Amino acid sequence: QLKFVETGGDLAQPGGSLRLSCTPSGGTIASTHIGWFRQAPGKGREGVSCISSSGGTTLYANSVKGRFTVSRDNTKNTVYLQMNSLKPEDTGVYYCGATCPYYNGARYLVPDGYKDWGQGTQVTVSS
Repeated sequence: QLKFVETGGDLAQPGGSLRLSCTPSGGTIASTHIGWFRQAPGKGREGVSCISSSGGTTLYANSVKGRFTVSRDNTKNTVYLQMNSLKPEDTGVYYCGATCPYYNGARYLVPDGYKDWGQGTQVTVSS
């Protein structure tokens, strides 16, 4: 199973922007759907976005739709999450994984049994 290294997290002001990067610690992502997830302090991990292996299909949680954009460059073996118009509620540790979140009718969640997480990258949105 692929494991990933996430980078790009930082302290940002409300309304600001950050770009996160996700690269595998070994192997290639070219044939793999990649999901972004986040875990806010004191809360469970939730799904944020996903991009298909070709990049042709994307999905977003309602809470980030219109503000976040997922993209990938398979030649660089990297997936990106561009985060604009950041809000304090976007604060958390962001992870990527070789899986997409699934929708339970209310929100996007982590697929059962997926455990190949990296160390994540901290995003803090605060003035």
